[in-house]
Amino acid sequence: MVCCFPSTPKKLAMTVGCFLSGAALFVVGMHYSYVNVAPQQARIKARNDFVRDRLRKKYGKPKP
Repeated sequence: MVCCFPSTPKKLAMTVGCFLSGAALFVVGMHYSYVNVAPQQARIKARNDFVRDRLRKKYGKPKP
């Protein structure tokens, strides 16, 4: 991409600052996503176990 006018050091600094701010927000989001994976998996497992037990009680199927 070609600029129509030469960039100033102030504009370059603002561009770099905006880029770094966006990258920092992205990294924070990735961190929170990674931290919350284990509790989400535990909730899903507990819900699946609950549903399986309910179906076993309702239909009388033995545990595998």
